[in-house]
Amino acid sequence: MTNSSNKNDSWGTRTIWGGEEEYFFQGATQVPIVHSVSFGYEDIDSWHDVALGKQKGHIYGRNSNPTVEVFEEKVRNLEGAEAATSFSTGMAAISNTLFSLLSPGDRVVSVKDTYGGTNKIFLEFLPRFQVDVTLCDTTDHEELEKEIARGCNVVYLETPTNPTLKVLDLKRLIDAAHDAGAIVIVDNTFATPINQTPLTLGADLVLHSATKYLGGHADALGGIICGTAKLINIIDHFREINGSTLHPMAAYMLLRGMKTLYLRIKQQNESAMKIARFLESHPLVEAVYYPGLESNEGHDIARKQMRGFGGILSFSLKGGMDAVRMFLPRLKYAHLAANLGAVETVAAPPRTSSHVECSEEERAAMGIPEGLVRYSVGIEDTDDLIQDLEGALVDLNIKTDHASDSV
Repeated sequence: MTNSSNKNDSWGTRTIWGGEEEYFFQGATQVPIVHSVSFGYEDIDSWHDVALGKQKGHIYGRNSNPTVEVFEEKVRNLEGAEAATSFSTGMAAISNTLFSLLSPGDRVVSVKDTYGGTNKIFLEFLPRFQVDVTLCDTTDHEELEKEIARGCNVVYLETPTNPTLKVLDLKRLIDAAHDAGAIVIVDNTFATPINQTPLTLGADLVLHSATKYLGGHADALGGIICGTAKLINIIDHFREINGSTLHPMAAYMLLRGMKTLYLRIKQQNESAMKIARFLESHPLVEAVYYPGLESNEGHDIARKQMRGFGGILSFSLKGGMDAVRMFLPRLKYAHLAANLGAVETVAAPPRTSSHVECSEEERAAMGIPEGLVRYSVGIEDTDDLIQDLEGALVDLNIKTDHASDSV
């Protein structure tokens, strides 16, 4: 294969050709799935050079794999990073990164609104290893800057946040972190590299739950982190020894999904914007959380650092969790499931999805209403999705009115 993708190509072209510059086995036009656990050599010296990284190649499947390598290269290309390494899940990417970079006595500064699993690492696991964790109010940039200036080793940011879509000013916080000598990690899962590239704003590392938008079909688990070669080498060594390896079959499925990433994100961006505007005007909707809305607190920052506002929105219903229980089963075009970023629309309350590990009190402390619905827009026809939401809200209104009449 002679074609090659570079940073000057359009996003649509890079999602197709990025990472696929090499000639595949016997001229295959699609990335082969290499299931072999071991890779043989005819002489000891070549084997040794590969083992030491002096020569390109593979030794053992826990360390590296040809199929997995193409997936890593494609995401590295999209994020504009020096290097990348992958993991069996998104949480493996987050946990391996934090534990490989932090030691007892170190300090992390982050926000209260991180994904539930990430929040558990901050509140439950890192303190057991004598790592100090400070979680700030997510949109209080002055508090974040103050805590960063006190001294820290890692600043961990997530924007837009899961599930309330709060937006952090990346450039401002990255500059503050670097002034303090800290490493900046950004979870870019919600935005994807199509909508946002934190490394171009100065971040040191950017990570994804590849299970979500990168794969896009809810059929393969994976995680990935991109950044400077120096940091990725440290993280990759930790991953290799601790064994959170991405399976080659999962890598192949994620690669196949990424071929349509640009098209999917384009459609999901457009649909989410129209749906957010529809919900914002509905009398049964208490609040809509979407950075594309002019009324959103983070809109101006999002406009500055994002190319699109994403396919995720959340909204809270009047009537709280009782309303959610009635509303969600009335949706025809949405899986009620703990996932997001798929070609099909997915809807769920945080108490059963993003923050199921947290108590109601912990969710409240993070500013997550119990009546919140996280709505991951698929690639269905936009008008069909709006009609579906409208019908479910009409049914909810009728049901609520009847309940009131019977009291």
